[in-house]
Amino acid sequence: MRTKADYPNINPAEPQGLKHDGSPYGVLIVDDSMFMAKQLSQILSSSGFRIVATASNGQEALRQYQTHAPAIDLVTMDITMPGMDGITALEHLVRTDPEIVVIMISAIGKDDLVKKALLTGAKNYIVKPLDRKKVLERVVQTLNR
Repeated sequence: MRTKADYPNINPAEPQGLKHDGSPYGVLIVDDSMFMAKQLSQILSSSGFRIVATASNGQEALRQYQTHAPAIDLVTMDITMPGMDGITALEHLVRTDPEIVVIMISAIGKDDLVKKALLTGAKNYIVKPLDRKKVLERVVQTLNR
């Protein structure tokens, strides 16, 4: 049976989801689309990030953040969701923790909502459909500010 040593070029890049001390960044993923949440989870976890929790709407995101806050370094937040939308949830999260790092996820054509989210306290945004390289670039860039 072959081992990883037989394939030295498999994923030669260092994991990008690790802090300076070697521990993984913790992420809360908020998206009402199970497919998008799964895709984002796979992109981030394959690069060393630890998915702490997921939520399918803003209200659930607030509960998950309150439960897991010390372990969450980053929140990815869809803008358009049923119940409490991403911008309303962002407003609540920023009031709770002014230092929170939130990256908004938006569909193409939602520029006005992205601007509102950035003015509300989001640190960055990612446009759907998700591209692995762009997602990792934005996340790493945002966490290293």
